[in-house]
Formats: sequence, structure tokens, C-alpha cells
Amino acid sequence: MTDSNTRAAVITMLDARLADSIDLALITKQAHWTVKGPQFIAIHEMLDALRGAVDAYVDTLAERVSTLGGTPHGTVQAVAQRTGLPPYPTDISAIPDHLRALVSRVAAASEAMRRDIDSAANAGDAATADVFTEVTRGLDKWRWFLESHLQG
Repeated sequence: MTDSNTRAAVITMLDARLADSIDLALITKQAHWTVKGPQFIAIHEMLDALRGAVDAYVDTLAERVSTLGGTPHGTVQAVAQRTGLPPYPTDISAIPDHLRALVSRVAAASEAMRRDIDSAANAGDAATADVFTEVTRGLDKWRWFLESHLQG
């Protein structure tokens, strides 16, 4: 991709999804630290695995920004300004409350990423569309894992 306008547009998309992903990583750790309930250890350990997966997505997104000549904005200040995720409640501890809050944020991150698949492809950057597809596929799987713990 050589067009500088296309590159700038794609970098903006990537940086927005990077902010969402960093926010999701921090949200996951908040839940990990404060979750309480009968299945504590299973949920606690699952959240560690979710955090690891999200950290890998963060790295992939940030490296794609750099590959395209941009600067990834991964500071807390930048993430707070750019995230599209709703604030995470810090006054919850019950497993179902955390799971519902996490499902909502994973779904929001996945949907934003899914919209950008088409936007990146339409801009002529199939490689970035593939990155968004890869992350969306992973987030969808994690949403399924989280929702499975809420079923009856």
C-alpha cells in the first residue's frame, strides 16, 4: 500500500482498535483481581488466559501500525481518550456480574473490529483486514467461553 491517505486512514483504524484492546486487557485484569464466587479458581485462571490472548492482539495491532509507518498510541492517557468501550464497573465482585460486564466489552471490541475489516478491505489494505479478522475470530471465541459460564 503506497497511497499516504489510505495508509493514514488504516493507521487511524488500527490505533482505535489498539485503544479498545488495551482497555480490554486492563478490564480483564480488573475482573481477574476482584472476581469472587463458587467457581473462583476456574474463572480467575480463565481470565489470565483471556488477558494473555488480548495482550497478543494488542501486540499484533501495534506492530501493524508501526509496519505502516505510524506510531501506536498505547499509553494509559491515549487509551483513555481513544477507547470505544464503555467504562468497566469497579464496584462488582460476583462472577456473573463480571462475566456479563466482560461479555459486553468483548462483544463491543469484536463488533468495532468487525466493522474495520470491511473498511480496511475497501481502503485496499487486505493485510490489515486480515489482522482485524484474526483478532475478531479470537474475541468471538473468548465471548463464547465467557457466555458459556452464564448458561444454566
